[in-house]
Amino acid sequence: MKKNILITGCSSGIGYDTAHYLHKNGYTVYASARDEEDVKRLQNEGLNVYLLDVTKTKQIKDVLEDIIKRDSTLYAVFNNAGFGQPGAVEDISTKVLKEQFETNFFGLHELTSQSIKIMRKQGYGRILQHSSVLGLVSLRFRGAYNASKYAIEGLCDTLRLELMDTGIHICTINTGPVHSNFRKNATKKFYENVADVNSVFKEEYKEQLLGRGDKKDKDLFTKESNVVIKNVIHALESKKPNPRYYNTLATHILGGFKRILSTNILDKILRRI
Repeated sequence: MKKNILITGCSSGIGYDTAHYLHKNGYTVYASARDEEDVKRLQNEGLNVYLLDVTKTKQIKDVLEDIIKRDSTLYAVFNNAGFGQPGAVEDISTKVLKEQFETNFFGLHELTSQSIKIMRKQGYGRILQHSSVLGLVSLRFRGAYNASKYAIEGLCDTLRLELMDTGIHICTINTGPVHSNFRKNATKKFYENVADVNSVFKEEYKEQLLGRGDKKDKDLFTKESNVVIKNVIHALESKKPNPRYYNTLATHILGGFKRILSTNILDKILRRI
């Protein structure tokens, strides 16, 4: 079977590394990014690339139609696009929360629903949904991101039930800290949308969000993107892919705590992270 895959959010990090790895290992990869400069850069690196902002329904439709014109089939989609919006829940406006959901959740849903229509006709397909360890547990000052990833969890759990015996596999990927531009981009979002708020958490923001970035990037829990790619390969190539993949030690530890600890005890642990 010819295997092609559409990957969103390929400008850097996990999407970028996954696109290049699969391209070098026999897949027809359709990478995508929402900025023209990133599209041109990725094209110069030898990838097939689409300009795709997942919040734009027509762009999604046009990209999928073009892939079908080229290949006649769509084997897989990796819904990787997303960003983090830091800030305490009380400091996040509804407008900013909606922006978080537009990319992380509604964009994912739109691409998923359009892809399912194609996959139902062909009788098979794989959709990989990039959630997070923060779709399993919550951390302070990550409420908008937590909520968007929890929403993905509920959507995927339902989709698995609805797509049983269709040949379409839904795989949820729960990733912990990985070296990428994620924290850098999240910090930018903090300054854009929260920094000027007269917050009771002002001092804690300095310590928790702005003062530990470099240290977190160097801690033993932060891994390289290959830990994710390994599970992406399994999800794409296994006859029976797992419904869920944990990436990084942090995800295994916190996911395990969520299953075995009481809410009160888990809250005390998470409060210290």
